[in-house]
Amino acid sequence: MPASFLPSCSTIRHFTLAILFLLMAALPASAQSTIIKYLSGTDKDHTVSWDFFCTKGTNSGKWTTIGVPSCWELQGFGHYDYGRVKLADQSDEVGKYRYRFQVDKQWKGQQVNIVFEGSMTDTEVKINGKLAGALHQGAFYRFAYDISTLLRYGSSNLLEVQVSKKSANHSVNLAERDADFWIFGGIFRPVYLEVKPVTHIERVAIAASAEGNFSMQVIKRQADPAYKVEATISKVNSNTVLAVLNTATSSGDTMDIMQTLVSNPDLWSPEFPHLYKVLVALKDKQGKVIHTLEKKFGFRNAELRPGDGFYLNNKKVIFKGVNRHSFWPESGRTLSKALSIEDVTLMKDMNMNVVRMSHYPPDQHFLDVCDSMGLMVSDELTGWQKMYDDTTARRLVKELVIRDVNHPSIILWANGNEGGFNRTVDGDYSWYDPQRRHVIHPWEKFNHTDTKHYPDYNYMVNASLYEKEVYFPTEFMHGLYDGGHGAGLDDFWNLILQSPRAAGGFLWVFADEGVVRRDKNDSLDTYTNNAPDGIVGPYHQKEGSYYTIKEIWSPVYIGPQTIGPLFTGRIAVENRYMFTNLDQCTFKWTLKRQEKGAMTIVDSGAAAKLSVQPGEHGMLNLQLPTSWNEADALYLTATDPYGKEIFTWSWPIDQGEQLMAPLPDDLKPNGTIKAREEGNTLIVQQDSIAVYFDKTTGYLSKIVKGSAELSLAVGPALAGFDQQLSSFSHTDISGGYIVKAAYKGKDNWLNATWTFSPGSLVKLEYSFSQRGEADFMGITFNYPEEKIKGMKWLGRGPYHVWKNRLKGLQWGIWEKAYNNTITGEHGWQYPEFKGNHAEVSWVTVQTNEFPFTVIPADKKIFVQMLKPESPKGAYNNNTTVNYPAGNIGFLNAIQAIGTKFQPASVMGPQSQKNVQLNAPYQGVLWFDFR
Repeated sequence: MPASFLPSCSTIRHFTLAILFLLMAALPASAQSTIIKYLSGTDKDHTVSWDFFCTKGTNSGKWTTIGVPSCWELQGFGHYDYGRVKLADQSDEVGKYRYRFQVDKQWKGQQVNIVFEGSMTDTEVKINGKLAGALHQGAFYRFAYDISTLLRYGSSNLLEVQVSKKSANHSVNLAERDADFWIFGGIFRPVYLEVKPVTHIERVAIAASAEGNFSMQVIKRQADPAYKVEATISKVNSNTVLAVLNTATSSGDTMDIMQTLVSNPDLWSPEFPHLYKVLVALKDKQGKVIHTLEKKFGFRNAELRPGDGFYLNNKKVIFKGVNRHSFWPESGRTLSKALSIEDVTLMKDMNMNVVRMSHYPPDQHFLDVCDSMGLMVSDELTGWQKMYDDTTARRLVKELVIRDVNHPSIILWANGNEGGFNRTVDGDYSWYDPQRRHVIHPWEKFNHTDTKHYPDYNYMVNASLYEKEVYFPTEFMHGLYDGGHGAGLDDFWNLILQSPRAAGGFLWVFADEGVVRRDKNDSLDTYTNNAPDGIVGPYHQKEGSYYTIKEIWSPVYIGPQTIGPLFTGRIAVENRYMFTNLDQCTFKWTLKRQEKGAMTIVDSGAAAKLSVQPGEHGMLNLQLPTSWNEADALYLTATDPYGKEIFTWSWPIDQGEQLMAPLPDDLKPNGTIKAREEGNTLIVQQDSIAVYFDKTTGYLSKIVKGSAELSLAVGPALAGFDQQLSSFSHTDISGGYIVKAAYKGKDNWLNATWTFSPGSLVKLEYSFSQRGEADFMGITFNYPEEKIKGMKWLGRGPYHVWKNRLKGLQWGIWEKAYNNTITGEHGWQYPEFKGNHAEVSWVTVQTNEFPFTVIPADKKIFVQMLKPESPKGAYNNNTTVNYPAGNIGFLNAIQAIGTKFQPASVMGPQSQKNVQLNAPYQGVLWFDFR
């Protein structure tokens, strides 16, 4: 933080290195740090059984046991509540807990606190039948009671806790329960005893700037004015002391301020999350250490510059962020550090650099992971759309900030959400935060920021032209079902990068909140369309948008490429990092060839080192071998300074030739072709394959191979149009056979020509023209869905695509079995089987009858595989996509998808409907029915 933000205090003198080591050596080995004794377990996987009584709902009205910490609904008690239910209709059961614990007799004369990390909602605590303190209201905040005088030292003690799911404070219910998320009851975070001397360091609050200025507020209790505080600074995982601080004068039982300057510190950032630690010691008049406390921190500046942008360490930040609920399907809000690591790992893998806590403070271990792995955080006071009353808000802001103040990952405080702002306490954050981090109101213009939720593309255009505030939507690209997230993000992101005052944004949301319903046979419940909004599923199953985001937000940007005869082996790159030079990254290439239905590596190597500073451009020399163009595909993988994959780009290699039909060895070059008519049916026989046509429609009607039939029919039809057959003809040609059909409709037409030639696959040539806008363009066939087992293809995969979500996929050979997943609502089996697949060079449809393969001549063709079912919970058509009548299509233009709040039409250029470009479209397909 800038030096001007540091509290006014005389500078602490510096010591020589020899004196530093002497001071460290002087600390006695017996110096007491705070003792922690857990009464509960530590996380969802390590619980302790307590006696439990639930007053209402499932398994109520009797004393039994429950694992603590936990959400009692997930343990089979009470009622499930989603916050969108009216408060009057939400359940109000009470959970009563009892637990006996021992207290070491040596603790007598010390201060013993009982600490609750989180309990929903109103919590009353008794020790040995006596109240520990005032009723605590507010679910997501750490609170503690000094129970020193209530304990029986050296013997058994009784802890009794009563937790009311519904608060007696109406404003707490409005802020925390009238909300768009699951409402759980119980002691959902750990409970422990905190033992320290009566005279002790209660807490510290650190401000450490990028310039090396270190300032620390040390809050003491029961300290004599003659007592001194000393502190040493070192790097995490190092015992080398970098600085020693001590108080020349003490304030006694209040707060001391300590300052020093550390020369050239390693700065904390998402790219290089350097951490330091400070060991603080409280000494009595004789110099004896009474109490010690250690905290991690980071040197860094985080500031909002009005009318300009957000800056970290004097570098402009573009937030690549996501909203995150503290959630796991089987344990609700009760999590673990392992899950925090998994969440942050997935976010970092998507090339994100920031996360917003929606809509409450997270577990402490999540912030620890963000500190160590490098992820900026916007930490939020609860208040979904309603606010706490003044007294409650003031108390909870204090509890929030004093718990989280020293985390370098936190760069913003959010005072509520979408109207849940108690403006009275906007200034309270700085009372406890010497860094004076910026305070925002997510959703509104406030404090030089515009964080409007769910802007459409036109809003973003106008904001870039006329906005004076720094704008970054704290929720955008709403990911309901398969909409939003990656769909539309490319256009939004290009616009954000062009705007001088844009600072990125936060996607809604990281994971689907699908909770296991113990009362409904352990089924997953997303409360219809309220909670299936994730980039990943409830168990972190990756949707297609995961990889789209990963490519769009790659800090190494590589634009569209054509790898063909004119390719020189050099690729233009842009460095979109803040602090990393590209010479700290590694670029490796792989060449692959299609052989026997698989992609085989034929060569690999590394690109030449390239120095490109953040914000600059350069040319990456891949150093390919001269034979590179004999391969079928080129893959380029960028890895960051830690060896983590940034992204892998892939391109088919264009040999500069027109793709011709393959000639498998088992085709008979001199085979015979015969045709016959049976009523309204034309049958063309090529070797063992008979192709049937309906002369009244001109469409394919079936294919027969020996005694087996393939039910491919009703095609080729012009996708999305009802047409009438205008002509149908068939004739011999040079030992082969031709079948022609022509169709007309209003302002559209389709011509199709089937060619059967000895020694070749069945060939379909088609052309069509249509006027006006269309969701899709191309031709389709019908095939019974119940007879499809799977598909294998060469092209982009393995996920389906939308017109406004084409990035993120790899080019190669893919195979997947049939599934009927409805993204975010049903199955969660990814990748989804149904939908449009991009850049397909060939596709084999695996059926219960016999497989068939189709080979398009156009390398940019989309293959439609069946029709994804519309989500049953959809309340509008924004994420319900129109499909043609046929269910297997070969399309040259496909549909875009919208978001929960916007139709695709307002989401940018790539989200618009399709129009035919100039001349009629012409295509060629080869069919292998063998």
